[in-house]
Amino acid sequence: MKTLDMLGQPCPIPVVKAQEILAEQDAAGVMVLVDNTAAVQNLEKMAKGTGCGFSYVEEGHAYRVRIVKNPEAGRIFTTESPPEPQPDSPPETLPAIGDGAKKGPVVLITSDTMGRGSDELGRMLIKGFIFSLTQLNPLPEAVMFLNGGARLTTAGANTVPDLKALEEKGTGIYTCGTCANYYTLTESLAVGSIVDMMHIVNRLAKASVVLTI
Repeated sequence: MKTLDMLGQPCPIPVVKAQEILAEQDAAGVMVLVDNTAAVQNLEKMAKGTGCGFSYVEEGHAYRVRIVKNPEAGRIFTTESPPEPQPDSPPETLPAIGDGAKKGPVVLITSDTMGRGSDELGRMLIKGFIFSLTQLNPLPEAVMFLNGGARLTTAGANTVPDLKALEEKGTGIYTCGTCANYYTLTESLAVGSIVDMMHIVNRLAKASVVLTI
């Protein structure tokens, strides 16, 4: 059984990574290390929703979650019987761009944190949000960064790997040039390209859906 070290990783990253392992035909299950009860609860929901067995052990400030494909192979922490596994749906085939394919949203990120209150929590949330964009179908058409959001595309930011993954799959990653200059970030850009405000306005105007954070 494979072990995933998801300590310090915000949701939904632990759930998505666990699902990827469970999707492997030769995987009997997965052991996931997390450090918060929200992750434990989300993993339990995923396990129950797919007919898997679920159990966990608290170890200090961390949790060792065990998910098995055969519910009888592990203790299930619930009085309800897990639902019957649903047959896998055939993968959706999307038409090519230009042939009526549905386009993803344009995402506008204006800060390096998400929500109001704790900046530390906000940085965890924005990390989880950008990772979640990599799981969208269809993927975002573009992700654009303004003001403090420009920091998320620079060297050392923990959001860069997910942004690079998006870029490799065809999502445009754009950082406002005025913002990069203001924060002296131009030389440290690690993903995407720097654009002017007219480019940003044109992309927003042509987008079928705009998500603003």
